[in-house]
Amino acid sequence: MPAARANNACELCSSTDDLASFPVGPDATATPERAAHLCATCRAQIEGTPEPTHWRCLASSMWSEHAPVQVLAFRMLTRLADENPWARDLLDQLYLDDETRAWAEAGLAQDTGHVDANGAPLAQGDSVTLIKDLPVRGAGFTAKRGTAVRSISLVADTPAQIEGRVEGQRIVILTEFVKKR
Repeated sequence: MPAARANNACELCSSTDDLASFPVGPDATATPERAAHLCATCRAQIEGTPEPTHWRCLASSMWSEHAPVQVLAFRMLTRLADENPWARDLLDQLYLDDETRAWAEAGLAQDTGHVDANGAPLAQGDSVTLIKDLPVRGAGFTAKRGTAVRSISLVADTPAQIEGRVEGQRIVILTEFVKKR
């Protein structure tokens, strides 16, 4: 079904090379309604390290009427938003209905394993509040309890750490010292 609706092209970047159905989790039922037709490049970068220039294609594909494509666009823009202003701008423009947004966010939370001090899942781009004064090594200041840290990044392969800006400095913060806003 995804191949037919995609006209034999990648639903994200429109490539026609090495296409395959890609299940869009986090649920275990990989039905055609929960899959996208993607090229090898998109599949590899979704599961690995994204190359930002490749994902400029999302400016058009994020407007797809198909929920799996919208979910993948949201997830990739969220992953790219901290380092790429164009991705942040696109993410701000992207509208998802409540059910599709919940699906997209559930995949982000499940993929990362990052949780705050209360066990709430953290996703790329979330805002958190510090729950303890934290001395910042090498920066010469203390990040005060109650400080809001907006648009966090998740440290890959380290679920106990996030990155964010405090007083203009990009710092690594242990998730046990933050709560989701």
